[in-house]
Amino acid sequence: MTAAQQVLKLRPAAPTDAPEILALIRELADYEHLLHEVDATREGLHAALFGRSPRVFCDLAEQDGGIAGFALWFYSFSTFRGRHGIYLEDLFVRPAMRGRGIGRALLSGLASRCLREDLARLEWSVLDWNEPALAFYRTLGARGMKDWIPHRVTGEALLTLARGDPKTLG
Repeated sequence: MTAAQQVLKLRPAAPTDAPEILALIRELADYEHLLHEVDATREGLHAALFGRSPRVFCDLAEQDGGIAGFALWFYSFSTFRGRHGIYLEDLFVRPAMRGRGIGRALLSGLASRCLREDLARLEWSVLDWNEPALAFYRTLGARGMKDWIPHRVTGEALLTLARGDPKTLG
């Protein structure tokens, strides 16, 4: 059986997958030139994904006897639509496994979940330099949200904001 004939299996991540999920996250971060920012741990991922009240979820794609990629996501909410949606935090297919429809299958699975659960939308962010990903997403009918600029507060700025001291906030 050729690699193209291998059956692709999508499944929810299981607790024993935490080490492999962390490996995928590190591979993604390396691809995005952001490996230095990864401080996630197996224990932290295990708690987030499989603890008492998980707020984040992971779907895995298996092919050729191993994990080929993942989609890590959580529920978002649209006040304008008055319904939940899905925010895809990370989608990654290992380079050797690309071009086999794995990314499309993972996204299709999330789109199907949106329809089953009457969710308003499926959304994600893409690095502006990642033209292969942008081109792929365009083939799916996705469009960039040029009117919205993502913002983030982290590290020292997060601590300062949490303290609420108006003198220290710009």
